[in-house]
Amino acid sequence: MREMATMQIAPELGIPEVKPAIESVRGRWERKMSPRRRHAILQFRLCAVLDQWARGRGEVGSEWRCYLLPPGEKPSSLVPDVAYFSFERMPLEFGELREKPTIAPDVAVEILSPDDRRPLLDEKIAIYLANGSLLVIVVDPKSRSAEMHEASAITTVVEPSAATCGAYEDLRLDLTALFERL
Repeated sequence: MREMATMQIAPELGIPEVKPAIESVRGRWERKMSPRRRHAILQFRLCAVLDQWARGRGEVGSEWRCYLLPPGEKPSSLVPDVAYFSFERMPLEFGELREKPTIAPDVAVEILSPDDRRPLLDEKIAIYLANGSLLVIVVDPKSRSAEMHEASAITTVVEPSAATCGAYEDLRLDLTALFERL
């Protein structure tokens, strides 16, 4: 059983509420890419798959901002395309703290956009994993693949295979269904 996360009030970082969202990556402001059709469809499908998988054990949402406050480091405020928070780490009793969690999601999903920069993505993956995420999924619509990032391994799976991971053995992403008609 994983240890319950310590939640606190999210700090006011002065991040403007604009579309597309702005993230704080170790104190630097970075604008998220504006999603387009393919990105939106993938985000919806991934939410549906994760929501079905998470029933009874947690919550799934899209664009759910989390505030990460590692001791001795500048704060980060990331907005994964899809996030799963387990009830084990963020129980319903956390009430208002659930709106602005100060923990990383158990599963964070990032969908690549044409203008995404790999060094920034790698930095975000490292931040998620260092702050409690067990799995970071990076979906690449161009190569029709998924990278499954865990603390000790990275697995890349290409369609028509299904993506799985060690952290959640019952989680399976059917890449053929995910990329259908894109």
